[in-house]
Amino acid sequence: MINSNSLTDISRPIKSELDTFDAIFRQTMRSKIGLLDLVARYIIRQKGKKIRPLLSLLSAKISGGINERTYRGSVLIELLHTATLIHDDVVDNADKRRGMWSINKVFKNKVSVLMGDYLLARGLMIAVDGKDYDFLGVISNAVKRMSEGELLQIQKTRKLDIDEETYFQVISDKTASLIETCCLIGSLSATENTDYHSAMKEFGQNLGLAFQIRDDILDYEGSTLLIGKPVGGDIKEKKITLPLIYSLNRVSKNKSSEIKKIIKNGANKSDLKAVIDFVRANNGIEYALVKAKDYSTKAKASLEIFPDSPTKLALQALVDFVIERKN
Repeated sequence: MINSNSLTDISRPIKSELDTFDAIFRQTMRSKIGLLDLVARYIIRQKGKKIRPLLSLLSAKISGGINERTYRGSVLIELLHTATLIHDDVVDNADKRRGMWSINKVFKNKVSVLMGDYLLARGLMIAVDGKDYDFLGVISNAVKRMSEGELLQIQKTRKLDIDEETYFQVISDKTASLIETCCLIGSLSATENTDYHSAMKEFGQNLGLAFQIRDDILDYEGSTLLIGKPVGGDIKEKKITLPLIYSLNRVSKNKSSEIKKIIKNGANKSDLKAVIDFVRANNGIEYALVKAKDYSTKAKASLEIFPDSPTKLALQALVDFVIERKN
């Protein structure tokens, strides 16, 4: 039995492989350009839960085994993910990332944008040098979807007119696409079995949807100290997520307009509480949690094609971790 509350426990079947990945990733980030190397070392200090390499390595192991191609794919994904975070912080004018000053805060926007571009190019070159052309197709599609999802969210945020169908399109493209990519690239690196590829792609898509819905729920519950981000942060950024979408659909047009007006005008502390209380009173959190659990069930069902193993147990526990997480 694997403890679903502990990523250390979940990663046990690939502990040595994760250590190998860390060493390769650190080496890949090094540069002879002094400023670039300085920024790279700062980025490494910021690294979080390592969900993405964990997923790609577990996906490879369950599909046939971890090899050199798996490490190249995992590094490619992590470089892409890191590049998008750096660019996101510039776009959002963010000051902090995982409790540390953001790259743009320390090194300014110009260096941040160029660093993000460098990391993306570095990842693509790794795939080209390794002749991993299938990876390039998968990763290019992910970048396209992530950009489309972000731009669709920006478009809808301006008018606050996002509905449930659009919400799922946004989170499928913006978040789930990268998690899906982790699982697919891991499987592609380990086997030519297309049924395994499809199963892991489906697993990643459903896990990604569950992950983002859970993340959106966290904005309406808990405390800043517990979840590590301000409660109501999405509301302040005028993001209409599933708990709020459901709640708005349950009330009169006048009440819905009133809540949207609060958000549009920039919610202060008391306004934030009013919106959060509104969502709680209309069962928005409960509804979103049911949806998240539905996707987590689908993710686990995708693993049924694989024989029982410690790796399969770890992936199942990772699904539970995503649903149960508090940060």
